[in-house]
Amino acid sequence: MAEEKIRSGKEEKGKMTVQEAGKKGGMKTAETHGREFYEEIGHKGGQRVKELIEEAKRARESVSRDIAQEK
Repeated sequence: MAEEKIRSGKEEKGKMTVQEAGKKGGMKTAETHGREFYEEIGHKGGQRVKELIEEAKRARESVSRDIAQEK
């Protein structure tokens, strides 16, 4: 059954905002995958951030060395 929504003064049936769609998808994912899924993807994301930080540090050191050699 389509739920009536009121947005910007207009009545619309069966349409949802991007925010509503994201929330609905997130709730469904939580139901089907559970807590472990979110822990795993959170860990993977954290590991990737750590890798990116290390890459940036190495790149900065490399640029610093190149500049020092030019002098």
